[in-house]
Amino acid sequence: MIDSPTMLKALISIVAAAGAIIIVVPTIKFLRDVVPFAYPTARVRARMGRLFTDRQLAEIIETENLKEFKNYLRGFPDYAKYIDEYPIEKALESQLAEIYQLITEIAPKRLKRVFEVQSKKWDIKNIKSLLTAKDTGLSPEETMDLLIPFGELKDKLEKLTDLKTVEDIIAALEDTEYGPILEAAFPDYEKTGMLLPFEAALDKYYMETILEVLEEISIPKEDIEILRTYFGAQIDATNLKIILRAKADNLKYEDISPYIIPESYQLPEWKLEYLMEAENIKGMISELEGTDYGPVLTEAFPKYEETGSLATFERALEKYINETARTFALKRPLGVGPIITFLSRKEAEIKNLKVIARSKREPAFPEPILKEMLI
Repeated sequence: MIDSPTMLKALISIVAAAGAIIIVVPTIKFLRDVVPFAYPTARVRARMGRLFTDRQLAEIIETENLKEFKNYLRGFPDYAKYIDEYPIEKALESQLAEIYQLITEIAPKRLKRVFEVQSKKWDIKNIKSLLTAKDTGLSPEETMDLLIPFGELKDKLEKLTDLKTVEDIIAALEDTEYGPILEAAFPDYEKTGMLLPFEAALDKYYMETILEVLEEISIPKEDIEILRTYFGAQIDATNLKIILRAKADNLKYEDISPYIIPESYQLPEWKLEYLMEAENIKGMISELEGTDYGPVLTEAFPKYEETGSLATFERALEKYINETARTFALKRPLGVGPIITFLSRKEAEIKNLKVIARSKREPAFPEPILKEMLI
């Protein structure tokens, strides 16, 4: 029993202070974690409402030809400004690049680096297009039609289109962060005559850079878990696409192992080696039993056998990533969830529009095939 009034007051003060700490500290942490996302989440949710609905997508599919397809898109300000300026694929990709730029601008400070690195995809996409154009002998005008006017290399693109060869492109990018990557892959390009070494090396650099940033940033563990799941699935998909292509081209493990990203999500390094050592694509898919990708690629296999197109597997993997990302807005509604869900849905919208545009250019394109190709 406490007899002294002084001791009683002291005890009350201690209890009050402890109570304040119990209430205030979690509140401060909650506000610190959530408040920075308030503005970006509001902007993203508003943009989410501008994505095409299933009914609108059905209307776009029903357009008679490419002219009607473009007219439909002109009714939406997000697309209208690009439709008359660029060829249709470039117009659609430019709208997507604009969205990535917006997300980078409005992202919370602690998360901004992730989206800055993600925006490098436009530089990488443009470098791949430049290499393809020079490898196949496209003219500067044809090459420019393939390039997206976004990214850090944007101001150099016109000069790069005037170059003649793959070697010229590599030399011109010598002083950029991509120079050493392209130079390292060049001997394999000379040996195989394929652009795969460049493409795989650039994809590996992009993904590894994102992983490095995820290790360095300080954000709530719930947000970092969503980002690791999202980008981890992309890394797995990138590795699987490389191995599938290698199997189709009869390449050996030692030919592609330098381009495999070892820090996978569901596929540890030993599993990747098993996949590469499989006798064929069917055997490779069998090795994926127990992962999320086994059922995904097993379901796509009959269509691959029918068409012989690896795009069947690529679409299946992209659909899996998109469906996974759609759940993030609900899992982490006051954090990074809505941003990732929106970006993934926007990516899917653009891919679907590109498929539909292709179908409008080819009048005999069967509608059932078109619907199978949508994500």
